[in-house]
Amino acid sequence: MNTNSNTYTVIYSIILVVIVAAVLAFAAMFLKPTQDANVKKDTIGQILTAATVQGEDILGTYQKEIEAAILVDMNGNKVGDLDIASCEVYDNAALKRQIAAEQKALPVYIFKNGITVVPCYGAGLWGPIWGYVGLEGDLKTIKAVCFGHKGETPGLGAKISDEPSFAEAFVGQQVGSGDILFEVAKPANRETEKNGVDAISGATITSQALGKTLNQWFGFYQNYLAKNVEPVNTVEE
Repeated sequence: MNTNSNTYTVIYSIILVVIVAAVLAFAAMFLKPTQDANVKKDTIGQILTAATVQGEDILGTYQKEIEAAILVDMNGNKVGDLDIASCEVYDNAALKRQIAAEQKALPVYIFKNGITVVPCYGAGLWGPIWGYVGLEGDLKTIKAVCFGHKGETPGLGAKISDEPSFAEAFVGQQVGSGDILFEVAKPANRETEKNGVDAISGATITSQALGKTLNQWFGFYQNYLAKNVEPVNTVEE
């Protein structure tokens, strides 16, 4: 075959593309279990942060400290369980599916220290944002949070995950009732006191997106939270 002909060039290019595609497909298939394991470990690490639980062995700590991992519907009823032995959790893809699902199955992580963790997932300025919120026994008061993002601007929107003071501002705040369950807004625009935090300076759009995401997901969990508040102990005299 004439190596200088167009036919040779086309055949050579096709063969090269096929070989490269096959190598990439094999690499992706080979690496997928490791990638999935890393995603699970990272997700569980964020859940533990929201639950104020620490441990070097993330998976082992989760198995030891979790009391129950369940799925609930919009009515607040239990519709399933997540397997604790295999550290089954909902990743971001699973959370995203719940937003549009007609019959939602929402994860709830209940820890032995009395903290209940619920997730949220939504759209930020440049990509997905997500988070985990740890609630105290009254299922209203926030104990801790952990947020993440895929592509928010470093030094601005990325502060939802990078700035400790932003996460600390959530501590002690409460999930409200009515139309605004929680908000993240500039002080001048805030409509609530205990049910929100101030937006990040210079990152208004990301802050508003996070507030919208939290408000939406607290709405998903509203019936569950109302039904499962720990009873207050009273002492009879």
